[in-house]
Amino acid sequence: MIDMSDTFLVTTALLLVFMIFSLLRAMLGPTPADRAVALDTINTLVVAAMIVGGAAFNEPIYVDVAIVYALLSFITTLYIANHLEGEGE
Repeated sequence: MIDMSDTFLVTTALLLVFMIFSLLRAMLGPTPADRAVALDTINTLVVAAMIVGGAAFNEPIYVDVAIVYALLSFITTLYIANHLEGEGE
């Protein structure tokens, strides 16, 4: 029978694998837009990992921190997109 701790462990391992793939895309991406999307994906995966950690350890503060981190990540993504848009002029 599958224990919940095994589920959290598998989920965290998968998130880590996806983060590694995104990190490779960020390093190898041929365009700055590819790198920006990869960094945004990493930020999304970090938020998911925080939520999984909050559920695994039964700590709701991790979810609160994940919400604040997601908001800051969104603002950063908007700033990077604005910077990249101005770069074409």
